[in-house]
Formats: sequence, structure tokens, C-alpha cells
Amino acid sequence: MVGVVGLGYVGLPFAVEKAKVGYQVLGIEQNPVRVERINMADNYITDVKDEDLKKVVSSGKLLAVTDFEKVLESDVIVICVPTPLTKNLTPNLSYVENVTHEISKRLRSGQLVTLESTTYPGTTDEVMRPVLEQVSGLKQGEDFFLAHSPERVDPGNQRYTTKNTSKVVGASDQNSLEVAQLFYEQTIDHVVPVSSAKAAELVKVFENTFRAVNIALVNELALLCDRLNLNVWEVLDAANTKPFGIMPFYPGPGVGGHCIPIDPHYLEWKAKEVNFNTHFIALAGEINRSMPLFVREKARRVLNDLGIAPAKSKVLIIGVAYKKDLGDWRESPALMVIDYLLQDKITISYHDPYVSQIEVQDRIYSHVELTEETISGADLVIITTDHSHIDYRNLVAKSKAVLDTRGITRHLDCLHDKVTLL
Repeated sequence: MVGVVGLGYVGLPFAVEKAKVGYQVLGIEQNPVRVERINMADNYITDVKDEDLKKVVSSGKLLAVTDFEKVLESDVIVICVPTPLTKNLTPNLSYVENVTHEISKRLRSGQLVTLESTTYPGTTDEVMRPVLEQVSGLKQGEDFFLAHSPERVDPGNQRYTTKNTSKVVGASDQNSLEVAQLFYEQTIDHVVPVSSAKAAELVKVFENTFRAVNIALVNELALLCDRLNLNVWEVLDAANTKPFGIMPFYPGPGVGGHCIPIDPHYLEWKAKEVNFNTHFIALAGEINRSMPLFVREKARRVLNDLGIAPAKSKVLIIGVAYKKDLGDWRESPALMVIDYLLQDKITISYHDPYVSQIEVQDRIYSHVELTEETISGADLVIITTDHSHIDYRNLVAKSKAVLDTRGITRHLDCLHDKVTLL
């Protein structure tokens, strides 16, 4: 049996993938609503096909529970719990620590424990291993096996899924590495072993830091182009025609989700522990966090050009999810943009059929339909998430003015007099 702890954007797709090939899977999830939905085959993760969930649940291959009592029956325990930041941007490993304690009280010989949650280098060996060994009385590599295999989920990606995305696996002893590699090879097309759990942990935080730094670079370019009165999208589109030595990244209202705004700070925090300053990472974080404020400033400019005082204006936000065609609004920069606009006494409404409600400044806002009246009734439309379902040509045509932070309208040449690009 395979136990999967945490049935969110990482855990549920993994659990379903294992159940599809015949494994008996036990999902452990602290949220009772999620447990009930899974056991009713009621899907809540877009990367999981409804029919796949129904099949594995109806066949009895996947069962969700809220407690750890059946962990003893599992041969493999895969941990996919959140690793957020504190308000001071330091790692919060409380979920990992709590799960490790629960598992350690029930750990038996022969079990494999793998951590998939993104974290700083050293978590598996320095945080988990001592607890597992001391509480259980068992020894890693001899009695039980422990490894780190970072998740590489890209929500909404139709090409790369859990199965066909290469899987990195690392462990601090050879026996654990071999067992973990063998386990993942059963359902993952390509498994990449590395020399240690610490190396595997660094692989993941580097991958997301790479993206954060490059996004910050193009965000800073957008700020510079604004000063130079240049179109950043024109510059990037032209630069990206080069067939070598460059990789497309695009600016936006900020960064969101469970990875890019968070993971670089794990690496930054760990670096300080060994007296090393990660200048690029810190600067990238500053730039990316500044983008919602820049959107606010640009919105003010557009409203002033229209002769409308911000405090008397109505703004329609298009998209509050952190990424297009998803319902995930964790760390979404759109929320920060809304917060800033509310500080200017601007009346806000939003359209995002993937997100029915949001909470900003202790107030609940509900999604509105994108009607002609909704569009024309706004003094300014701000595109913060470029969902695919929207007819942007019609949106711009019916609006008074548009601030496009995603560049989705940049090819609508005949309508550019209404559009201000980031």
C-alpha cells in the first residue's frame, strides 16, 4: 500500500497516478471536506481527470482518511504537505514536522518515507531523520528508508504531467536511494537519482529560483521601458526571435502560486545559515514584490489621463487566479493589486469564473459575469490574469480603457488607442 499525506495540487494527482497502475493508495488529508469529496469521487484538482478519480475510487484503489492510524499498513509513505513562509519570509516547516511525528510513532521496518514538499537543503536529513529514528528506534538505511523527491507539478500544463515529467530522487544512504528509485520508476517515465537528499532539495529550490530571477529581470525591464517610453512587449518579442542564448520570460503584475513567491526564500534563508548572501535572489524578490505597486501607479496614470479621480472611479479586474485557466489564487498578485486600489478608495469588481469568491481587506468579493454592462460600466479594466476563455477583442472594444499587465492584447493593433500595456 502507498500512503500519500496531503491531497492537494501535488498529492492528489500523485495518488491517482499510483492507483491507476494498480497500487492500493491511502490518502491522508487533514481537511475533512476534501476527504469526503475524494471518497465521493468529487474532483477538485484540475490536473486530475474526473473519470480517472471515479475509476480509482469506485474500484477501491483509492481511499481518503483524516487520521494516521492506517499508516502502519503502508509500505511507502509520500509526504506532500504545504511548506509556507512566515510573515518574516522564513520557512514554516510545521506541517512537515507534525506529519513526521505522526509517522514516527507508527513507523515499522521496511517502510519507505519520501518527502516531496519543496523545502531548503537539509530538511530531510536534519529535521525528519532524527525524529523518525529517535521516536521509532529504527535506523535509516537498515530498518527503514528515507528519501527526498521534489514535486514538479505545473498546474494546468496539458503536456507535462506527473507521469512524463522527469523525477529527481536523492537520499543520504545507498539503500534508501535504490528503494526510492525503484518505487518511482514504477509509474514515472524517467527517474533521475542524485547523491543525497540535500542535493535533491536544492534542485527544486534552484528550479523555482531560476524562474523567479528571470521573471524579476523582465519585470525590471518593464519598469525601465516605462521610463524610456518603450514597449517592453515589442522588445521581448523581438529578442525572443533569437534561436539561441535566450529563453522567453514575460513581465506581469507580480508572481503567485505556491512556488515562485516562496521557494527562493527557502534558499535565501538556508544560505544565511552558512554565512552566504544570495544577492540575486534577494533582489529578485524585491522586484517581483514591487510589481503590484507599479500596476497601481500605472492605473492611477490612466485614470488621471481620462480625467477621473481614482477615489471616484470603478475598476474591473480580469482574473484573480495566479495563473491562467486555473482556480488557484494562492499568493496571486491580483489580490495585492486589488488591495492597493482599495487603499485609493477605488470601487472594485472582478471577473474570474475559476474563482467564485475572494477576500481582501476582510471583505468578500464575488465573481461577476463579463457582460456588456459590466465592461462599459467600469472606468478602467485591468487584465491581471490572461484566462483563455475571454474574447479580448470584444473586451477592449466595449471598455473605456484597458490596462493590460499580461500583454495578451498587444496584437490587437486596431484597438491600441484604448490599451495601456504594462
